[in-house]
Amino acid sequence: MPANRISRGAPALGPKLLQRRSALPRLIEAPSVVSAAGNKPKRIEEFVGRVNSGHENVSVARMVSPGGWEEPFQTPEFEEITVVLRGVVRVESESGILEVRAGQGVVTSPGERVRYSTPGAEGAEYIAVCLPGFSPQTVHRD
Repeated sequence: MPANRISRGAPALGPKLLQRRSALPRLIEAPSVVSAAGNKPKRIEEFVGRVNSGHENVSVARMVSPGGWEEPFQTPEFEEITVVLRGVVRVESESGILEVRAGQGVVTSPGERVRYSTPGAEGAEYIAVCLPGFSPQTVHRD
C-alpha cells in the first residue's frame, strides 16, 4: 500500500487501545484560574489537572508572573517540567541556581527541594507540566 494511503481495515490492536482510539477528542474551552503562592500576585491558568479537567496523573498550566515574584521553597512529590515562553525563570535547588530563559526548559525531580522565581523586571510566562498532577497536598511548601 502506498505510504500516503490510509487503511480502512481494523488495525491489529488490543481491545484496550482500540477503546482509547475510539474516544472523541475533548476540547478544553478555557483554563481554570487557580491561586498561587508567593510574594506577589501570579496568574496560574490550569488547562489540564485536578481542578479544570479532573486529571490526577498530569497537570498542564500556563503561568504569568510579575517581575520580582518568588515563592517559598517546596519539596514536591511530582516531577515538574517547565518551558519558558517569555522572560527568565530562576530555579533554586540544593545543587545551585539555574536561570531558564525563553526557549529553554528545565525538569525537576520528585523529592527535590526547589524554589521558583522571576527575577527580571519584565516577569515571565511559562508552561508547567506536573507528573502526577499538581495538588496542594503533594507540593510540600516550606
